Amino acid sequence: MPHNELKGEVQKIADAHRTIQDVVERFIVGNRELVELIMIGILTGGHILIDGVPGTAKTTISKIIARSLGYRFSRVQGAVDVQPADILGVRIYDTEKHEFVLQPGPIFANFVMVDEINRLTPKTQSAFIEAMAEHQATIDGISYSLGDPYFVVATQNTQEFEGTFPLIEAQRDRFNYSMTLYHLDRDQEIEILRRDRDGGLDWSLNERQIRPVLSTSSIQTMSQTASQIYVDDAILGYIRDIVVASRNHDDVRLGLSTRGSLALHRGAKARAAIEGRTYVIPDDVVNMATPVMSHRLILDRGSEMGHLAVDHIITEILGSVEVT
Repeated sequence: MPHNELKGEVQKIADAHRTIQDVVERFIVGNRELVELIMIGILTGGHILIDGVPGTAKTTISKIIARSLGYRFSRVQGAVDVQPADILGVRIYDTEKHEFVLQPGPIFANFVMVDEINRLTPKTQSAFIEAMAEHQATIDGISYSLGDPYFVVATQNTQEFEGTFPLIEAQRDRFNYSMTLYHLDRDQEIEILRRDRDGGLDWSLNERQIRPVLSTSSIQTMSQTASQIYVDDAILGYIRDIVVASRNHDDVRLGLSTRGSLALHRGAKARAAIEGRTYVIPDDVVNMATPVMSHRLILDRGSEMGHLAVDHIITEILGSVEVT
């Protein structure tokens, strides 16, 4: 694509991002970083894992963005008694058609929200792996295509351990990006109270005000545009050195995978696009390092026992690598 044409298409991405942020801010206080990360995930086809305590508007933000994009939204609530069939769906016999037909589960959507995924049993958690990796679900030996586009946001409350099943490394690696959400600050908290006092938190009323601002075809075009953002060899070397440093860090037992390396590369390109640039700069890589690395790095036991924060290690890794 010629540079001038690419620049115009990239500006559309930046404008769309600002529009989505404005829509969300009409109904939600704070969490701009989460909205940005979801947009990056949608542009790159990467799924997102969110850590955080309940009540931080994760589900509401997801609903607003899905509706703004014209996506079909579904939600799964994690619980130990949820079975794979509850998520995938079942094939039932139609007596009129004299054949088995699919009764699809909530996984058949464009935007799937999985609340408290670590409350699902490992067998049920694994039902999402094929869906996230291949955008299909296999039921009774038959593969069914899922939504196109297809995007998953999963949440987990890592402060609670009773009745939970931590995701294994292979499952965490399927999520391109992650984020930890915290409670709002003092100013944001009082703003929430004001909105509640003035009747501004009624979702049943707010939901009807949200209209799609983008189409599926325009999102697919934007994804293709983001993939064409220029990345200099020096930036590629910078990404490589960060990945290698994560594997060689003294406190890390398992560093960034190749899938993580690709997520860092693609995420940096998408961030450049929403910033309105046709090229990646080092700050794009740095900005995406924590979302890509924090759920993938596995510390050695000594570091875990010492409660050495993953964020601290990521900062050390970034500080040890320079763009050459």
